[in-house]
Order: sequence, then structure tokens, then C-alpha cells
Amino acid sequence: MSEKSQQARTASVVELARELIRRPSRAGIDDYEPVLGVLEGWLAAHGLPHRRLDGAAGEPVGLLVEIPGGKLGKWWALDACVDTAAFGDETAWSFPPTSGDVVDGWLRGRGAADSKLAAAMFCHLAADLMPHAEVLHGGIAVLLDVDEHTGTFGGARAYLADETAPRPAGVMIGYPGLEEVVVGGRGLWRATLAVHAPSGHSGSARSTVNAISRAAHLVRLLDAAELPGADGASGFPLPPKLSVTAFHGGQGFSVSPGRCELNVDVRTTPAFDAHDAETLIRKAVAELDAELPAPTPSEITPVASWPPFRLEEDEQPAAALLNAAAEAGLAATAKTAGPSNIGNLLAGEGIPATAGFGVPYEGLHGIDERAHLAELPTVYAIYQRAVLNLLQTG
Repeated sequence: MSEKSQQARTASVVELARELIRRPSRAGIDDYEPVLGVLEGWLAAHGLPHRRLDGAAGEPVGLLVEIPGGKLGKWWALDACVDTAAFGDETAWSFPPTSGDVVDGWLRGRGAADSKLAAAMFCHLAADLMPHAEVLHGGIAVLLDVDEHTGTFGGARAYLADETAPRPAGVMIGYPGLEEVVVGGRGLWRATLAVHAPSGHSGSARSTVNAISRAAHLVRLLDAAELPGADGASGFPLPPKLSVTAFHGGQGFSVSPGRCELNVDVRTTPAFDAHDAETLIRKAVAELDAELPAPTPSEITPVASWPPFRLEEDEQPAAALLNAAAEAGLAATAKTAGPSNIGNLLAGEGIPATAGFGVPYEGLHGIDERAHLAELPTVYAIYQRAVLNLLQTG
């Protein structure tokens, strides 16, 4: 491709990303129709076959582009979310969260990094591949998810549940970051814990330990719980982690609360899995109820559980992306991430995934989110080379 053509394509990717950023699509807050409309208009204008994916209640959760190759082979998928995190304190931003402008080489606005630029890039990759589909093996799908930041991953779930969609042999997720290819992530086990106590007037002469005090003691027990370190034998480089992430109880001043709830998030590893996490939490709760008994036992309500995952560097699609980066002169390293992501959901379905490689960024999920554009042509070429290598080998 000539330098002029490459510049035109980069400009087109950026322009589509700008249009997406200008349509706010905060998870659980905004209507997704405007951002979906931009994507559908672009895909239709470029002759790309696409269809909507719906959730259980019929709500839109994503768009799916499918390009079948002319030869037998495996299907692969590119995935990027076009819903976003909330804006947070808008007064703390130095520019409007939906600006979508380019200043000093940075694309600015919520979703610039996570992951509207990647969505625009993947749409253009699909458009580049389609004229050559007859010589490719298998096929390529592009999933544009509008139910990712809710944590339910509705677009990915709908894609995997769609019986008409070929099941992918692997997925490359377009989270940003230039120096590393994310090939793994810790899993999670989450639960809500309800702690009880007799309620009454806070000024009563009767001395009781209320639910908030009991819950605070439980937090201390959880904070003191011993977790194993990283297990070198498994090859998984991160240890498990336990966090109390929410605490709710009581109202006003004169009522001694009878119930307090807290949320617990445990990040799991191959050596400390969901069963181990639940066992640890149940032990702490049993210790609380023994030390500070109450008429009603504490309750544990599991909320979510995903397995950890990690690909070896020679496993696909990690190998294709790492090799393409090396051929482009980038010393990108394989990384296992602390946070969980769609890769964990895919791992639970037996589908290998990479969960991050893209342009440099700042402010992801925070204020002044922006993505650096100078590296975009290189990132584009790396994904293009990786996809072609996968589709040309059958």
C-alpha cells in the first residue's frame, strides 16, 4: 500500500472513531441507538454484511460482521466494545468527554482508548479483507459490543449463543496498550454478604452489637485472611487478591441497623480457584457468627464467577499477534493482566483470546481519556498481518 493510501485509511479510521466518540454510549446510562446507527451506516456504505445481536429482553447488545472465506478453515474474531465507562466528574475534565477532537496527535474523549478507536480499526480491517475473501480459509467475524462495560458482556454472550454464527477458534480483543499483548488474566469470584443483628433504637439502654459493627468485624477478618502467593509451578505470574468493594447499611441516626451488606471481589488464579475463594469467604463468615453471634446467620449470595486464563506464547491467536508485532519491529511482550475481561468469559467457553494490544493511551475509565494516533498505522498493520496469517493457514 502506498504512503498516500495508508494516510487516507488512517484518516478514515480516525474519522469513524471521532463520530463514535461524539455519540455518548455510557453503559446503563445512554441510548445505544445513535452509536449503533453510526456503525451500521458505515458498514452499509462499505458493503459489509452485518446484523444486530439482541439480548434476552430483545434489547440491542451488539453488531456482528461476518466475512466467510472461500476455503475451508477456522473462523477467527476481532472484538471491540463501543459502550463506555461513565464520565465521572465532568468538571474535572479539561475537555468535553464527547469532544472527539484531535489535539497534538491525541484523539480525545470517552471511548477513545476503550475501545471506539479499535472498533473503527476493526471495521476498516474487515473492509480491506472482504475483496480477498475467496482466497482465505475459514472466516473472520467482527463483534462490536454495546454491553461490555455493564460487566454482563451481553454482546459476547449473544454472539456465542447464536447458532447461525460459526464458533470462533480464537478472539483478539482490541483493548489498548502498545508495549504488551495481553494473553491472560486473573479470574474472579464475587458475592454479596448480608450480616444481621437485632434492630432497635440507637439510644436504647439495652446493649447490642448492631449489623454495621458486625459487618465491620467481618471486613477485618477478610482483610486478615491469608492468600497464597504467585504459584511459579503453574506458570501463572500473579497471586490471588481479595477486596471488599461495597458496604451498605443503616439509615439516619436513631435506628440501630439490623442488616448490613457488603460486596466481596476475589481475583482467582489456577492455584486458587473459585472453590477456594468461596471456601475462604465461608470460613470468615462462620468465624464472625461464632465470635459475634446473632439470631439470624449471615448470608452469602454468589454473584459471578469466571475462570482465570493464560495462553502460551505459541498458542493462537497470541502467536499470530506477537509474531506480527515482532515483524513490525515492536518488542511487545506477553502479559497476564490483573483485572478480568471478556477473555475470561471466552476461556470459560473454551475459546482462547488475547485481551489487549493497541495504541498508547491515557485516562482510561478516568478523566481526560485519550488515545495517541502516531502509532495507529503500525497497530493497524500488525492486526492485519496477524489476521491474514490466521486466515491463510487453514
